[in-house]
Amino acid sequence: MSGVERFIVVLLFDGVDLLDVTGPPEVFALLRRETDDAAGCRVVLAAETPDPVTTAAGVRVLPDITCADAARHTIDTLLVPGAVEVDDERRVRALTDEGVVRWVRTLAGRSRRVASVCVGAHLLAAAGLLDGRRATTHWSTARQLADEHPAVRVDADPIFLRDGTVWTGAGITACLDLSLALVAEDFGEAVALRVARQLVMYLKRPGGQSQFSVPIEPVSTTRRMDDLRRYVDRHATGRLTVADLAAHAHVSERQLTRLFKTELDTTPAAYIESARVEVARGRLESTDDTLDRVASACGFQTVDTLIRAFRRRLDTTPTEYRNRFRHTGRT
Repeated sequence: MSGVERFIVVLLFDGVDLLDVTGPPEVFALLRRETDDAAGCRVVLAAETPDPVTTAAGVRVLPDITCADAARHTIDTLLVPGAVEVDDERRVRALTDEGVVRWVRTLAGRSRRVASVCVGAHLLAAAGLLDGRRATTHWSTARQLADEHPAVRVDADPIFLRDGTVWTGAGITACLDLSLALVAEDFGEAVALRVARQLVMYLKRPGGQSQFSVPIEPVSTTRRMDDLRRYVDRHATGRLTVADLAAHAHVSERQLTRLFKTELDTTPAAYIESARVEVARGRLESTDDTLDRVASACGFQTVDTLIRAFRRRLDTTPTEYRNRFRHTGRT
């Protein structure tokens, strides 16, 4: 497709997450600069009307064209961002609007490939574009996606996934990783790496890498489970065992396992490990503690146990995680 302008459409609607909209165009703008390709990518923002759209951040964005105008073109890539609502208990829920879903379906039919950004996967699913496909989204809404669209094979862990001509990405800054992957598909890894350097990204993360957020905040429906979760949070750094947790709840270990499976779709041991990994992440990001000290301070008996937990939960090692996310305090 050398020398052919790629028409890229970013869907725009009220309440959309701002970074989902602005991140991908920045990647493609840097692509044009890095390749000196005047006939490279034309990125437009398309909304139902030409009126300004108010994003979730409160910033108003002016569409370039209407969705009806976009539908008259042959679209190379359709990028679909998302929107969420957060309740009083800080629970996140992805939003879908039927009018937006109709435009997703229409524009996808004119597109060579379709990609969702963050919770935009819920719009793709509502449009029927993810049926029978493997897809990802932000971990906080992955269960919602699976519950509402059982025909979708939801994988909450990767940063982005490709299934045929449909891509799905996690959130929120993972929109840059997804966009770089699209660049790599079209222009090669070397060009994508040059763009990544311009973005001052540490490296271009592979799609199979974990989102680096452990989803330990699923919604529970009983006071007993809420109490158990708070108990884990308070005691995760100590020698907390499944037996301790069962004793606190005044149930048998078998009953406890059933509770966690029913309420949170996990096991007590896995939940405790996730809580400990979250604490360890914070120490790795903000301290110079040795791995021995981190392991001890976070309830892991040995460094090997800490390393195995990080590989299970984040698909990386504590050292690799620290190298990437350590807060140095230097400018």
